[in-house]
Amino acid sequence: MAAYSDSERLAELRAFDATKAGVKGLADAGFTSVPRFFVHPDPDLERTPRANLQVPVVDLGGVAADPARRAAAAAAAGGAAEALGLFHVVNHGVPQQVLDEMLERVRGFHEEGVEVKGEYYTRDLSRKVVYNCNFDLFQTQAANWRDTLSFSMAPEPPRPEELPLACRDIAFKYASYVQKLGTVLLELLSESLGLNPDHLIKMECADGLRFFMHYYPACPEPHLTLGTSKHSDSGFITILLQDSLGGLQVLRQNQWLDVPPVPGSFIVNIGDLLQLISNDKFKSVEHRVLANSSGPRISVACSFSTNRATSTRLYGPLNELTSHNNPPRYKEVTMTDFLAHFNRKGLDGRSALDHYKL
Repeated sequence: MAAYSDSERLAELRAFDATKAGVKGLADAGFTSVPRFFVHPDPDLERTPRANLQVPVVDLGGVAADPARRAAAAAAAGGAAEALGLFHVVNHGVPQQVLDEMLERVRGFHEEGVEVKGEYYTRDLSRKVVYNCNFDLFQTQAANWRDTLSFSMAPEPPRPEELPLACRDIAFKYASYVQKLGTVLLELLSESLGLNPDHLIKMECADGLRFFMHYYPACPEPHLTLGTSKHSDSGFITILLQDSLGGLQVLRQNQWLDVPPVPGSFIVNIGDLLQLISNDKFKSVEHRVLANSSGPRISVACSFSTNRATSTRLYGPLNELTSHNNPPRYKEVTMTDFLAHFNRKGLDGRSALDHYKL
């Protein structure tokens, strides 16, 4: 590749960003190569050998009424959170029709014209509704082949008219199901840590809920770029809905392993803040998404955290999980400061937790 000055790169980024059309706009324009600022370094693109990851399954069927099933689900969730930081959830109570409609409506928004979706295009991450291509476009060394619509659904959901029409109704319906599911999962994870079921809930771990609705168009040169580069999630847990296209990978013992979609299930990721408060007992999983020559791939990531806007609560390793032989491994931090650090550094391949280690 020819020499690429910082000023040239910045000019190209600004011109691309000004279109408000994202990578969908490049795909629609018939680009047969990816712009230079999407090209990732060779080590980031390591893809071989590829194998499927055996993802643990947590079955929530009957957990509300059957103590034995609840204990089994808590043990399964806790074991997966310790060993891998990720698991499938089945029998979760969200109707398949709702899952299908959510994916279809997200696709509908991203396939609107720029005159419609451009109204929501912004680099101001504090806005209620944020649509853009790469939240860290001007910070990252290489952009990802992905557009994203995001908005907060808790603790203060937007007014219906503030959301894009394409996904307005389904967003509120989907949020009601996901909030219930998130509460159940956090209760089970609390129990697996030997805490009261409501311990993490009382810590406000489910007070905040933000949707990240990703759109990955078909890429003309998927071997040169990524859909999402290596990262771990910032919150406590993430509930991920993905379509059937695939592309999600998890880093396991320095090898990237595929996480094939399981129809009707969710993927649950342990986030950085849950690793922090569990003092490394639970693991925040590093993952990425490959670019693909077919598409689009649609996914909806629902991140649980505290109230991002107003919470002043300090989060550090729980006293119940630390001791003389297992001292705290992290400094205390507020959710606001942690997210500010996460967003400032972008998806640079390094864990945000490193900044808070003692």
